[in-house]
Amino acid sequence: MRLLIVGSLEGHIAAAGKIALARGAKVAQVGSIDAAMDALRAGQGADLLLCDVRLEIAKLIDQLKTERISLPVVACGIGTDTETAVRAIKAGAKDYLPLPPDAELIAAILAAVSEESSAFIYRDPAMRGVMRLADQIAPSDASVLITGESGTGKEVMARYLHSRSKRASKPFISVNCAAIPENLLESELFGHERGAFTGAVARRIGKFEEANGGTLLLDEISEMHPRLQAKLLRAIQEREIDRVGGTQPVRVDIRLIATSNRDLEAETHTGNFREDLYFRLNVVTLNLPPLRGRASDIPALADHFIRKYAQANGLPALKLSAPAEAMLMVHPWRGNVRELENTMHRAVLLGRGTELGPDAILLTGQRTAPAETLGGASATDAARAVVAPAGAAPLVGRTVAAVERDLILETLSHCLGNRTHAANILGISIRTLRNKLKQYSTEGVPLSDGTSELERQAV
Repeated sequence: MRLLIVGSLEGHIAAAGKIALARGAKVAQVGSIDAAMDALRAGQGADLLLCDVRLEIAKLIDQLKTERISLPVVACGIGTDTETAVRAIKAGAKDYLPLPPDAELIAAILAAVSEESSAFIYRDPAMRGVMRLADQIAPSDASVLITGESGTGKEVMARYLHSRSKRASKPFISVNCAAIPENLLESELFGHERGAFTGAVARRIGKFEEANGGTLLLDEISEMHPRLQAKLLRAIQEREIDRVGGTQPVRVDIRLIATSNRDLEAETHTGNFREDLYFRLNVVTLNLPPLRGRASDIPALADHFIRKYAQANGLPALKLSAPAEAMLMVHPWRGNVRELENTMHRAVLLGRGTELGPDAILLTGQRTAPAETLGGASATDAARAVVAPAGAAPLVGRTVAAVERDLILETLSHCLGNRTHAANILGISIRTLRNKLKQYSTEGVPLSDGTSELERQAV
């Protein structure tokens, strides 16, 4: 665990740092948000930011998003001022830590971040063989290809492998190849020198260098453009990279893990993915079955998410009732574990009484029947007490293009702007989805899909 503390904290910095160090964290400290961003750009890396609440936390989180640096931020400050804590959480902080620091509270925050990143929960026999293989290969330096539908937990599996490898004390760096526009991905991976292109106002260390000594995860690698695949292949083979605009190669020592929700072997036959890169990555393959194929995991995962979000929202962790569990067991879970997590988060917020019943379970794309109409229905009846999505528009009289457009935009809205998830549901590539959105934008169709302005410019 790498902890970066931002701010002076009026002398409590030493105490907080000592507690974190005693719990096994590697601690660094900077005095300002600008200094924190400089450290992250330079490849210092962190797993958690602990930021003085008096600093502009909203500015820090906006800068992290703009530069595509995904890190949890915990605000901290003197005393327990409720209004200050609420402002920090609304600004995007994951939690609030009152100072002077409490050893057990700091330990709990560190443990929560660590558990969230590397815990892999399973009960179903379909997962036992996968986990047995994962435990066998984790200590090695072999490249691993993790496949499976979107939302099955591929990144969690990658973190699990890293946490049980000889590189566990070194950085784990993740890059979502589908979320970063092609013209920015090369710089994201390999870094750039100042002035290498418009907007390169300072040298930035790429993810390969940031992961040096540790593990680099290339998430959804199937979405990477073939031109960049060639440069990636050289970096893997030679274990050296060239920064954009640089003149000297840089040596790197990494373990590479890649994920894909598509059949990469089939992609090589169509020319969308380089065959030599596929064989270089595919030393060991771990295929994660969809949630509907490992039903015994559903109750265990549901219980985990109930406890997680009950604690996060300061609510009691209610037990899942038998009828509610039956509803979960028969749902198809197209979004897999990610969809189940969102469902249980809603259930925790909507739950009432002494247990979570069917009225708290709002399944994706469906409306549950009101609790009072269920009466004394059996668990099976409750599981089936759903109706078709409301407000479906009639199709007759509309063009195919119009129906396709509405389907794409509705699916993207349903996925909260997650293009990888939306493309998976629609059965199209992320590249096709981007082209469609670019076409709609040109036609003047408003894209209320939750994407950032940077993504819109790159569509």
